[in-house]
Amino acid sequence: MYTRADHHDRAGQSGPPPGGHDLRHHGDAEVRDGAPGLVDLAVNVRTGTPPPWLRERIADAMGSLAAYPDGRAARAAVARRHGLPEDRVLLTAGAAEAFVLIARALRVRRPVVVHPQFTEPEAALRDAGHEVGRVLLREENGFRLEPDAVPEEADLVVVGNPTNPTSVLHPAAAIASLARPGRYLVVDEAFMDAAPGEPEALADRTDVPGLVVLRSLTKTWGLAGLRVGYVLAEPGTIAALERAQPLWPVSTPALVAAQACMEAGALAEAEEAAVRTAADRAHLLAGLAEFEEVRAVQEAAGPFVLIRVRRAGQVRERLRSLGFAARRGDTFPGLDDEWLRLAVRDRATTNRFLLALDQALTAVG
Repeated sequence: MYTRADHHDRAGQSGPPPGGHDLRHHGDAEVRDGAPGLVDLAVNVRTGTPPPWLRERIADAMGSLAAYPDGRAARAAVARRHGLPEDRVLLTAGAAEAFVLIARALRVRRPVVVHPQFTEPEAALRDAGHEVGRVLLREENGFRLEPDAVPEEADLVVVGNPTNPTSVLHPAAAIASLARPGRYLVVDEAFMDAAPGEPEALADRTDVPGLVVLRSLTKTWGLAGLRVGYVLAEPGTIAALERAQPLWPVSTPALVAAQACMEAGALAEAEEAAVRTAADRAHLLAGLAEFEEVRAVQEAAGPFVLIRVRRAGQVRERLRSLGFAARRGDTFPGLDDEWLRLAVRDRATTNRFLLALDQALTAVG
């Protein structure tokens, strides 16, 4: 379903959230505003990260803080990892900065965001003064991408893969079919390295016109506090985005981390983590299937699952009282107050959560 979400006030700043959705709400608020000791199922950062070897590399960079950051080595490392020339790579202060750069630097008139998905792309576009169209994927279709739903006149299309919060991994061919002359196709692949083998990745492709791929090191490597990610796109697009960046946007420790995470050993570790996450996700989904009151999106491919449950708000609050923080779903366009997102954790944590969920469902009735 296609809709217009063109609510913005003067000066291009965010007005009231369109459709009542709080586009600025993120999972960290569920933990930050809760009691100490909550088990975090609200944030999709892999537990036990950063690993010790990465912490040491970052710590070693502290001796270089007197010098201005030099991103050339990190940029070259990202380019090698994806088999691309360096002029197709831009390092950013996390994927969130990339969304802001896209909204401000690319000259577009009819941007469209495919929802439900991460809300920062739409928020950034609205803050830059754009009227934003929405394509709402349908629960009855498993939240799968429906390319025909995207209007032909859209000159910028944003889609996540795997999509946050649905965890659906869309076929690369389906996403690539959205490419058109004169259109930017922005694909948020922040969770792609959590899918074993990255089977539907577009990051390495140079044959898709207007393709802009975003990657983040936050989730797999536990670097949310360091802020590092990157954009892969045609050289002209990269140049436009780079011109919109402030000087030295990525710190030296973040650049060191980016370079380290592109090394062969790190990539192998990420793949092993993805395989473990897939097994842990299957365990979580099997446990959720035991509850008649719960319906999960089955084609999950990311490190999280989306569930529908009656009185989800009350269930979430009850889970908090039992020591578990879950991510509310009603802030995502296309979802309502019956949805929750759950991060995948190890089996022992999941088993404790399932017991708490049973208690919460019983208490809510």
